[in-house]
Amino acid sequence: MARGYGQYCPLALAAELLCERWTILIVSRVVDGCESFGEIQRGVPRCSPSLLSQRLDQLVRAGILERTAAKRGRKRIYRLTPAGRDLEPMLESLAVWGQNWGRDMVNDDMDPAFLAWSMHTRLDTDNMPPGRTVMQFHFVGAPADTRRFWLINDSGVVEMCLKDPGYDVDLHVRAELRLFIETWRGFRDLRAELRSGHIVVTGPARLVRQFPRWLKLSMLAPYPRKRSGRESALAEMPRL
Repeated sequence: MARGYGQYCPLALAAELLCERWTILIVSRVVDGCESFGEIQRGVPRCSPSLLSQRLDQLVRAGILERTAAKRGRKRIYRLTPAGRDLEPMLESLAVWGQNWGRDMVNDDMDPAFLAWSMHTRLDTDNMPPGRTVMQFHFVGAPADTRRFWLINDSGVVEMCLKDPGYDVDLHVRAELRLFIETWRGFRDLRAELRSGHIVVTGPARLVRQFPRWLKLSMLAPYPRKRSGRESALAEMPRL
């Protein structure tokens, strides 16, 4: 159990659990559709497996998640309980607040593994060609072991790989990591960055032209940046 505040205040009782490190993000990943331990961990790549296991146990004991065995194999499945589902609007509002008013990003926030996970949930597969489409992303400035990753859409099923999956690549995407994340969050305009050559996409001309329609950007990208600073200045630049 988390260290308590010594108050009967319902907000204090909620904060005892939800304000522990990683807890809210773990619940958010289950809200996003992650069910297995591995899927959840890919959504919180900097959380150690032992700490993730501890937090999941706490959430199950608190009645926010339920844990069941999969029908086949030994994999356990995590799903929201009614109490967990009641957290969804709060999490959405908190995320919008962070987009509006959270501090500007620093270099340590630039986690390419989390970016890869986020992107694989936001591909508009209806606009992608039938069959398999493989995109390789190369982010300049990222650590060597996470500098490249692959997104694979196979007839509407999207997979994210941090290691070469061995398929022929249809599109290569190259950009500076911070610039791409700023674009992903909506502070920069994707098409403008493509035209300027700050984001470089190479491959068959037909697929290169279609690429901006495939990437839906962050769900929070439409919300305005309200805190003054670098990111609000970027967001206020004219969109050509």
